[in-house]
Amino acid sequence: MKTRFIVSAALAASLFVACAGAPKVIPQDVGARELVQRAQESTDAYNYDAAIAYYKALNERFGSEPLYKATADYEIAFIDYKQGHYAVAKEGFENLLARYSGPDGGTLPPRFAVLSKKMLETIAEKTKAKK
Repeated sequence: MKTRFIVSAALAASLFVACAGAPKVIPQDVGARELVQRAQESTDAYNYDAAIAYYKALNERFGSEPLYKATADYEIAFIDYKQGHYAVAKEGFENLLARYSGPDGGTLPPRFAVLSKKMLETIAEKTKAKK
């Protein structure tokens, strides 16, 4: 009986945290990998506000590193897409793709260019179908 209560309480607490929205404060000592992990967990829990907050923190704290900047920018645009904000997502993917033609383009991971192009095609199909 006691074990059942503990399991129920833990489940309820995790649901509350998952639905709590964006974190009010993200500690400064959280590293880049942990920010990405927390953002991915939030996305998996459909807590897009929290995911975006973690990706924005990643951009603010580690945006000078091309991998982290590209990761954050792609994932934020993808979340916009998932929420049906196609115009905003399209702009995010296009801005990310434009960076591949810029001075730091050679340092960016190629996967985000490939994924961004596919997402732009998907957005074009979805918005064409609505017209």
